[in-house]
Amino acid sequence: MADTVKATQTVIKKYANRRLYHTGTSTYVTLEDLATMVQNGEDFIVYDARAGDDITRSVLTQIIFEQENKAGAENLLPVAFLRQLIRFYGDSMRTMVPSFLEFSMANFAKDQDGLREKFAHSFGPAAFQNAIEQQVRTNMNFFGDAMKMFTGFAPPAAGTQPSVPQPPASYAGGELDELKRQMLEMQQRLEALAKK
Repeated sequence: MADTVKATQTVIKKYANRRLYHTGTSTYVTLEDLATMVQNGEDFIVYDARAGDDITRSVLTQIIFEQENKAGAENLLPVAFLRQLIRFYGDSMRTMVPSFLEFSMANFAKDQDGLREKFAHSFGPAAFQNAIEQQVRTNMNFFGDAMKMFTGFAPPAAGTQPSVPQPPASYAGGELDELKRQMLEMQQRLEALAKK
């Protein structure tokens, strides 16, 4: 367990009674405390105290669930996004979704100061919504460039058919058709997400 922990990470242990133990401060903490740590940029890893398994992902998911269900809190995740995310489970393009989301969130976080400034100079939520939509389009362009680098295929611009370079001779016709279909389907899904 210890050899996989980065020097900058705090170790949190989760016990069978669902209590979370902060090994750095030798105190019990709550999900709310962990949410505050994330907001403050503190890196931590959560282990199941009995089995020693890394359960950080499930604890972070639980924090999101708790935040989304807080009474009076504004929801961060739109229903359309949640539905689309669920649809990607079991989809052939699911392996690309984590990288795309991570990349998009990193760019959004990097540009959030600019977005706040645009919002501060506007007089209503419409300008902020426009800034968000512009950021989504920028992320889509970055993603398209990344797709080109890895696959040689570029996703089509909105409302156009994909332009596909000539395949190498080693591609069988059926494989190429399936790949083109998957790329077009993914682009349509990303465009639908960008519009919501």
